[in-house]
Amino acid sequence: MSGRFIITKTPKGFYRFSLQAANYQTVLTSKNYSSLATCREGVETIKKNALSPIEDQTLQKPGPSLKYPKYEVYFDSAGKYRYRLLASNGLNVAIAEDGYTTKAGCLNGIESISRAAVDAQVDESALQN
Repeated sequence: MSGRFIITKTPKGFYRFSLQAANYQTVLTSKNYSSLATCREGVETIKKNALSPIEDQTLQKPGPSLKYPKYEVYFDSAGKYRYRLLASNGLNVAIAEDGYTTKAGCLNGIESISRAAVDAQVDESALQN
């Protein structure tokens, strides 16, 4: 079952999107975009790269670095697992909303993106308010 991308405008005038899974849980948030057009491009980048391979940077002996696009699993400053999605140009296009206490939970979050993003609808209704 697919999810939905929700595009919003911040109080400072930037645009952002989040991806909600079918269970309405937010599994991904974007960076700030200066225009609605570039935010929409970001959504399309996520859809295009949702099935990218995973590079695990939490291992003591990490394997070779993967080419872009890819997900990176890493430890945040609080010692929790997080993921980020890097586009084909190497730019960070999305991060996990929250840190995960287990690697399995983090990997499950990536799996949620893979299931939800490819066919997700885009909801811009919050922009009408």
